[in-house]
Amino acid sequence: MNRIFAVAFVLLLQILALPAEATTFEVGQLWSYRTRPGEEDSRLYVARIDRDLGSKPIIHLYVDGLKLKNPLVEGGVQDHLVHVPISREALEASVISLIQKDVTPPDISEGYVIWREAFLKGQAGVFTMSVQQVVQYIEDQFAKQAGAQQQKPAQ
Repeated sequence: MNRIFAVAFVLLLQILALPAEATTFEVGQLWSYRTRPGEEDSRLYVARIDRDLGSKPIIHLYVDGLKLKNPLVEGGVQDHLVHVPISREALEASVISLIQKDVTPPDISEGYVIWREAFLKGQAGVFTMSVQQVVQYIEDQFAKQAGAQQQKPAQ
């Protein structure tokens, strides 16, 4: 009896030691993710997946429910990002739970076309940081751009 218990215990430990199964992402999924404070209702859509542009898939997101400070838009706040190209690993580290699948994702075609053209020329890349960090990075870039425009001398 003790031998059976010992064998069962060893098997259980081996199962627990297996690596976690990777999350499968598919076009049409709606996910909750680890957001910035105040954006807890933000969600992301998997809008497109490129598997032919390199050795790893590139996942393209549409993110809504944001409170992204952007002095370049009317009202100074942007509520969505139309196109975020991201690595599977970064997305996997960001998501919390699948809310819905088989939804029609918002249209990202305009941003995607611009990104793809630049990517093929080696002038654009893929985010490898969390979605939360991407949103903050973009907000920081808007602030830098607005600050640079304010410092230009009047003509």
